[in-house]
Amino acid sequence: MSNEIKLNADLRIRTGTNKTREIRREDSMVPAIIYGNEEESKNIKLKLNELTKASENELFYTQVLKIMLEGNEEKVVLKELQREPVKGKFLHADFQRVSRKTKLKVVVPFRFNGEEECEGVKTEGGVLAKTISEIEIACLAGDIPEAIEIDITNLMLNEAIRLSEITLPEGAEIPGFDEENDQMIVSVNPPRAEEEEPEILAEGEEGDVSEEEEASKDQDDANDETPEETESSD
Repeated sequence: MSNEIKLNADLRIRTGTNKTREIRREDSMVPAIIYGNEEESKNIKLKLNELTKASENELFYTQVLKIMLEGNEEKVVLKELQREPVKGKFLHADFQRVSRKTKLKVVVPFRFNGEEECEGVKTEGGVLAKTISEIEIACLAGDIPEAIEIDITNLMLNEAIRLSEITLPEGAEIPGFDEENDQMIVSVNPPRAEEEEPEILAEGEEGDVSEEEEASKDQDDANDETPEETESSD
């Protein structure tokens, strides 16, 4: 697994709402917890600048991370990263311990290859449409892919690639997947037709009159006519 992310942590003695606020404000640290794998949970704190840098890497959210704590290495995955709603400041992070044989559910992005060479766009003038950009899979912690590769080089106009057509890592699966939720991932659609401008009639010309308008006009003409009076004979 490339581009491994490593964080340094210290044990956190102070707990509780007020104490965690002090940690964020005075120590420039972010409170966090490590749990799982039938081991004791550990309250820790992470350096704000390290966590900020790590969070800018998309692999931080999908890959196994290393947390160095008191000279020991903890292998974890991020389960939750809480942020302040308005300013987006980090409030707390939850990490779950894993081993290579731990089966996890993780969200993995798609990586589309061959966009510039896509036949349906390049030679047929189609428009590439990406319906979904990521998918949740279940796999072993040691087999989490950085991304799921999708080659769209030979995708033609009016063609699409669905979930059932992608290649997952060995042993991985899409939880709850069946034919009924075989979502479309990417497609090449015809370009939108340009809207026709309304026809502008020259002065003095009349447009087509509908049957209703014609009938209404005939009725008005009939009402304008004065019926001839007939004399009755004695």
